Amino acid sequence: MENSYSFEKRLQELGLKIPALPQPVANYVPGLEAQGLLYISGQGPRNSEGQFIQGIVGQTLTVEEAYQLARQTGLFLLSVARHQLGSLDRIERIVKLVAFVRCGADFMQQPQVANGVSDLLGEVFGERGKHARSAVGVAALPGGMCFEAELILQVRSD
Repeated sequence: MENSYSFEKRLQELGLKIPALPQPVANYVPGLEAQGLLYISGQGPRNSEGQFIQGIVGQTLTVEEAYQLARQTGLFLLSVARHQLGSLDRIERIVKLVAFVRCGADFMQQPQVANGVSDLLGEVFGERGKHARSAVGVAALPGGMCFEAELILQVRSD
């Protein structure tokens, strides 16, 4: 992909809409740019009223439902990136995704859920969307949300 390729245009081609910037629920910032990297704080799926979608994957939510909610979370991550950078076109590449899946101790499909974000990033950023990743199962997340993800991006200084 050339540097002049527009990720903003790619979003339109895919029919994807970036949601409004989620507001932090505690004492932190949604994203922070430092030394050519953008660190995006954990985001989770939200309903139309802006409340976190709750649930336990494998119990109250299926893997497919959680995958779709993870995909939605990816759009919230991109909302923070756009707000911090002015445009997604400043993104050089996706570096690292960390995904947290709220689930029971016997649930082992965290990677399939995290693919919701990874697949979205691949669709939007192509080769530049390939990233390192961790997918972790946890007993609880803030606000009872079912999924949370954070992202590290390499950005251009222009």
